[in-house]
Amino acid sequence: MSSPLIVLAAAFALSTAASSADTAPLERWRSYAGVSWEAPKDGADPAPFESSVNAPIAGLHFDAQGAAYVSTPRLVSADAPATLSKLDTRVQTGPARLTAFPSKEGNAVKGAPDQSLRNVLGFHVDRKNGWLWALDLGFVAGESEAPPGAQKVLVLDLKSGRTVKRIGLDGAADRKGSFLNDIAVDEQRRVAYISDSGMRSAPNNMVGLIVVDFASGKARRVLDRNPNLQVEPGVKVVAHGAEVWPGNPLLLGINGIALSPDARTLYWTVTTGTRARALPTAILRKAGASDDQIAAAIRDLGSVGGNTDGIATDSAGGLYITDVTRNGIVKYDPRTKSMSLIASDEGVRWPDTAAIHPDGDLVFTSSALNDHFAGAVKSGEERYELWRLRIDGKMARPR
Repeated sequence: MSSPLIVLAAAFALSTAASSADTAPLERWRSYAGVSWEAPKDGADPAPFESSVNAPIAGLHFDAQGAAYVSTPRLVSADAPATLSKLDTRVQTGPARLTAFPSKEGNAVKGAPDQSLRNVLGFHVDRKNGWLWALDLGFVAGESEAPPGAQKVLVLDLKSGRTVKRIGLDGAADRKGSFLNDIAVDEQRRVAYISDSGMRSAPNNMVGLIVVDFASGKARRVLDRNPNLQVEPGVKVVAHGAEVWPGNPLLLGINGIALSPDARTLYWTVTTGTRARALPTAILRKAGASDDQIAAAIRDLGSVGGNTDGIATDSAGGLYITDVTRNGIVKYDPRTKSMSLIASDEGVRWPDTAAIHPDGDLVFTSSALNDHFAGAVKSGEERYELWRLRIDGKMARPR
């Protein structure tokens, strides 16, 4: 008799095969042999950082000129000299060439916990205001809880790197149980929305949404432990046909989070789940709204088809979701309310953060994060990749 997991994996494989004829081609845009913060010498590629295997590229966003910023979270090791950096995408060989942002000192683990970036996974590049909103989980590998003040949002000036504002999150997140995963920003209203996956408190994940107001500098927690943000009962995370971390299953609640172009709708997905949901932001900005009132406004958009990670929206309102089970991208069209796999490639290993390049293309990271966090990648064998997808129906341009 087949196990439920084998049946589930087979169903996903059939779904991928059935959709493959209609999917768009994915381009392996950049593929890096690890990461390096060293400057090249004599035109040669710099040597990878010695613990490069423990510094996988996860988050990705672009500024208005197309400059790339990436996060290398300190979840496996705290050794990396930076957790937030600029990436030189002009270079196509050797390790990813990174420059700490705002500086190595500003990324120091041993710096003041309330001021230094310790562990960034999610962040947002604010093209309207010229800022970067960095979400700091607070803790680093080896710590059972975040030091006081370490859970925070630092709003940084993109040009100078100076701190425009610090907003503490200790009053809205738990220093032991929270896992501050991703951030979406309403650049006009200067309001941010944070997903707390609660993975550090699994199996009873302390999931929630955190609403951050730049003007007041205040943060408040809503939908605390709400089922719509929680791990879906009975769901296993499957990647490349196999369960992720069998025996110690991945239990990750709300993860990817994004706003519609007019910032009136907030979208999110749950990694240990299969569905996408939406909520009007007006009720989230209403200080007096109760969790029951907010929950009543949640819309279930339907099944994505596989397990998910990052999400992004384009200028036309389309929602793009990274599908870690089917190694590709799912699109939700809010006009037709349709959900479909639009691109997939067996070469993609755990599609993670999705971002819209200024030229309109979708770019996402693929660094086999599930294998790195399980210690299954040998030093020197790490590959950190950026995949690219044209989403306007045109053929890919040469670069």
